[in-house]
Amino acid sequence: MSRAAREMDDRTLRAIGLHQGEPIRFRLVGHKRWRVGRISRVETDGSITFHDDDGAARSQRPDMVQVRRPLGSRGRLIWTPVNEVAVTWEQLELFSPAEFSSE
Repeated sequence: MSRAAREMDDRTLRAIGLHQGEPIRFRLVGHKRWRVGRISRVETDGSITFHDDDGAARSQRPDMVQVRRPLGSRGRLIWTPVNEVAVTWEQLELFSPAEFSSE
């Protein structure tokens, strides 16, 4: 993968509140155990691509992948589904900076 492609993937992830290389956990279809991996990128269909411990690239819907986020006043980290953490592109486009200017 080219450097420009990696930078674009990283910008896309940051735009929705995720980071490349961030630890995640997921379940394979039909399995009960959670497995761990690291986020790689967001695909055009909205799925999250990540690499598991074995190095295999996998892709799953955001509601099937979890990341650790702080909860409560003490900031204890808990596993939260990506679809609850991520800011969607539609939400970003709803408000333009001009609407918030004080002019």
